[in-house]
Amino acid sequence: MKRKKIINLIFKIIFVLITVLIILWTIIDQPKEENKETKKEIIKENKEENKEKEIKKEKITIDIKGAIANPGVYQLTTENNVNDAINMAGGLRKDSDTSNINLSKKLTDEMVIIVYTKKEIQEEKNKNEIVCPPCNNACIKEEDEKAKIITDKTNNTKININTATMEELQTLNGIGEAKAKAIIEYRNKNEKFKTIDEIKNVTGIGESAFEKIKDSITV
Repeated sequence: MKRKKIINLIFKIIFVLITVLIILWTIIDQPKEENKETKKEIIKENKEENKEKEIKKEKITIDIKGAIANPGVYQLTTENNVNDAINMAGGLRKDSDTSNINLSKKLTDEMVIIVYTKKEIQEEKNKNEIVCPPCNNACIKEEDEKAKIITDKTNNTKININTATMEELQTLNGIGEAKAKAIIEYRNKNEKFKTIDEIKNVTGIGESAFEKIKDSITV
């Protein structure tokens, strides 16, 4: 009897141990399964995200012309901008002028980019025109106040102190006949103003007078 009781006790202990081991195994293994599921979800999300990015990076063809090293037709993506296109075309020439070009503009399919020379820009400025024909898709729009070209004569909003008449100079705040005459005498004697700040060298025009007119004049 005693032997039978001992055997039963041993079986009970073994049963309890097995049960405890199973419970422990289940608790330990559960996070692993959860981690596997989480990893699968992350991998799936990354694949979908990469797929979306690839769709966004659609290949396009652009035509770049003008004052650049290697004008021609190039293939880029919609993620690239005008500056990327210029770099792909070998970069700018020494005589190029990008003052009318929006370098950060995103590329579109069949886009035409024209980079002008400094001479071409200056010629158009002299004609009071903005170098931005409709065929140049990279041009800064005229309404873009942050980047449009400021010409020497912009509908009388600024007075060119190198070419203005006595009457035009007198339209400036605080400039009367005597000061206007002094400005003309100074520019004739010194072969025109190099900068607007130089007007402070004119007799009767000090720092306070300059502050009143600096936003209304150009050279």
